[in-house]
Amino acid sequence: MQFFVWGAWNVTLGLVMQTVGIGNLIANAFSVGPIASIVGSFLLGMAAARYLSPKMLMVILHLVGGAILFALPALVAPGHGDSFVWLLLGYMILYMPTVGLANTIALKSFGERVDRFPFVRAFGTLGWIAAGLIIGWAGLSASPQIFVVAGVVSVALGFYSFTLPNVEPDAPQSEGLVRQVLCVDAFGLMRQRSFLIFIVCATLISIPLAMYYAYASAYIGSAGIENVGGTMAIGQMSELAFMFSMPWLYRRFGVKPLLLVGMVAWALRYMLFAIGDGGGSIWAIYLGVALHGVCYDFFFVAGAIYTGTIATPKGVNAQAQGMLTLFTYGVGMLLGAQIGGILYAQLPATPSVADWHHLWWYPAIAAALIAILFQLTFRGNRPEEARA
Repeated sequence: MQFFVWGAWNVTLGLVMQTVGIGNLIANAFSVGPIASIVGSFLLGMAAARYLSPKMLMVILHLVGGAILFALPALVAPGHGDSFVWLLLGYMILYMPTVGLANTIALKSFGERVDRFPFVRAFGTLGWIAAGLIIGWAGLSASPQIFVVAGVVSVALGFYSFTLPNVEPDAPQSEGLVRQVLCVDAFGLMRQRSFLIFIVCATLISIPLAMYYAYASAYIGSAGIENVGGTMAIGQMSELAFMFSMPWLYRRFGVKPLLLVGMVAWALRYMLFAIGDGGGSIWAIYLGVALHGVCYDFFFVAGAIYTGTIATPKGVNAQAQGMLTLFTYGVGMLLGAQIGGILYAQLPATPSVADWHHLWWYPAIAAALIAILFQLTFRGNRPEEARA
């Protein structure tokens, strides 16, 4: 339910906004998530969870958030676009902390059996897939009513959260709240050259990543594919297929090959989008979407594992993971959304497939250059080499 709420509207929002005539605001709409990752997760999520029950925070945030979701469809229209973006920002500031809270409740409930967490997290991906399939089958991919679907599930999850395990909030630590929120100790990890290069490349690769989330649905719709939500769900299906293999692949090959494959996959995906159309090359679109499992898992899941190997010996794993989120889903995707908006503004009001082909070459080339930079500069591969 947690990821169903997000997937119900996020996947096809770009198509919805282009369809109703406010496509010029897509970049701003997809900038609110990165901003909320910084404001919501770091301030509300990390601070409030120290003093309030995570379960009660889930109840409050999802119920209030659900009410906002019901109000959003009326604003997805010409003349109300700016109000829509601001209200969406308010909603995302409430939603983003719940992602971390859900993880916290699960992990604390498992106690020492944290190895069970990937199994539970897989249901998040299944929720996202279910949202895309339902939106596609219901014919709502280009409709503002996607927010109503999300709102119903958000309210249901708010009430369901009363039944969640009543785990205790984090105990305040002696180092102080401000020091934790600002991830002071985690930033110190970047004195290690390999980790610094990883953070820089992770931030840079998140720039072209943002363009996929913001504009892929509109592009797929322009190619003549009607079930956009269901098509986008193929990406999450491939993500699920690769997720359970990541710990084994990491132990077998080390971090550098996995991260490099992930970055190369981003470049390949955009190249496929740059040649795909609704005719004889439609296979390129489906293959590009299906590469999501490689793109996401090989870079972001492997990157989270790598960050853990660097941070755990220092006792700052939570801070380091939060810092990684700040640079990728925060700084990188915020830049990507705005740069994507500049490129999209150069297209006609109703872009053709040929117009989209021109746009996709930019992130393809950028991802390829970042992969080359990473290959030439990153030295750490095995966890023990990374910590050296």
